[in-house]
Amino acid sequence: MPGVPDLLVCDTDGDFHLIELKFTTSKVVALSPHQVSFMAKHKNASVWVLVWKADRKGGGKQDIYLYHGKDAIDVRMEGLNIKPLYHADGAKDWGDVLDLISVK
Repeated sequence: MPGVPDLLVCDTDGDFHLIELKFTTSKVVALSPHQVSFMAKHKNASVWVLVWKADRKGGGKQDIYLYHGKDAIDVRMEGLNIKPLYHADGAKDWGDVLDLISVK
């Protein structure tokens, strides 16, 4: 189905979360119109965009950015210039990411 996020995650409470995964080497986040539409339609659900940004040269800095799906239109238009809910450069704490996604 076009626009449905890449991952379905079930947390320890049995709640489900949808995560769209994106990769970029710039500030552009290439969300498709279908992806933006899905996230806008489900803006009250636990729907997320997780962006992995790598240095263009391949050996440098790697960051992750986490956005709620309700911000998908802004992220598509403004890319990584939009303030993320979570940002990590260097070491990533995936536990922090899962905790943020699981907040009720």
